Amino acid sequence: MLDHLSRQQPEKADKDVSYFQALRDKRIKQSRISMLIAETGHSHTIGEELLLPVISDVLQTVLHRPVADAIKKIPLSNNTVQRRIDEMANNVEDALCSSLRTTQFSLQIDESCLPGNEALPLTYVRFIKDEKLLQELLLAKELVTDTKGASIFALLKAYFAEKKIPLTNIVSIATDGAPSTSGIYRGFIAFLKQEVPDVLAVHWVIHRQHLVAKKLSERLNCSLRFAITAVNKIKSKSLNDGIFRTMCEENDESYDRLFLHTEVRWLSKGNCLTRFYGLFGTVLNFFEEHDVSLCEDVKKSKNDIAYMADLYSKFNELNL
Repeated sequence: MLDHLSRQQPEKADKDVSYFQALRDKRIKQSRISMLIAETGHSHTIGEELLLPVISDVLQTVLHRPVADAIKKIPLSNNTVQRRIDEMANNVEDALCSSLRTTQFSLQIDESCLPGNEALPLTYVRFIKDEKLLQELLLAKELVTDTKGASIFALLKAYFAEKKIPLTNIVSIATDGAPSTSGIYRGFIAFLKQEVPDVLAVHWVIHRQHLVAKKLSERLNCSLRFAITAVNKIKSKSLNDGIFRTMCEENDESYDRLFLHTEVRWLSKGNCLTRFYGLFGTVLNFFEEHDVSLCEDVKKSKNDIAYMADLYSKFNELNL
């Protein structure tokens, strides 16, 4: 390293340790700003377009201090912020891969889909480090061709080879019930077992409590239908939604909107019922003027709706 320094940067060869420590500390502080920008999810240009002008204005107008040259020189351009975010991400990835090379771990694969119909397998790992059980996202890389088990396995195997992580360190694999992952002959697990015969395959269900609770008693199912029908009648027409919002404001409610329930998104049931019961009085007022029959059905189901709202909200807490 000393030889590299003297040949590539001779002007810094005679600097003492404190000089390089100051450079390191400065880089760490600047990287923290980039990390905060990344956490907010805003455009990387926000640092140059908003943060620096705000800091300068606060110094001048609030603290009545001159803007220091150091603040003007803080590099927060789009490319700089992007580069630092990439550096931090690569550092985290390298540290994680370094741990996985020397320890056994379990793998979990969940195939997600982006808005443009791009398939994105999400790979999580769980392992023990320093007597603590850790779970980290290892890989999220788009599948270019198809979503077959062979393609998913080839993607993961290539990544493990690149990072020099032995496949034999995998002790268990958890997948959902999709044929591309759990298929006996052509699924991801089948290909993995050809490389690691002793791997333990587990079928995971992230919303298992909701699956059990999908089969309600006839009474609760009837009460749930009344609540969902009421929500749909209000939300399906902009006129009804506007009238309901006005009534919520008149009743000084904390919220002025109901949530729709989507059958394929089980977590929405808890949010839908919790909000519905929170606005129960206003819902009754609305249907007293627009649908007396449904109003009576909802009123008779109040206790059941309260019970299910509490139950499904607890399920949501278990699955978040």
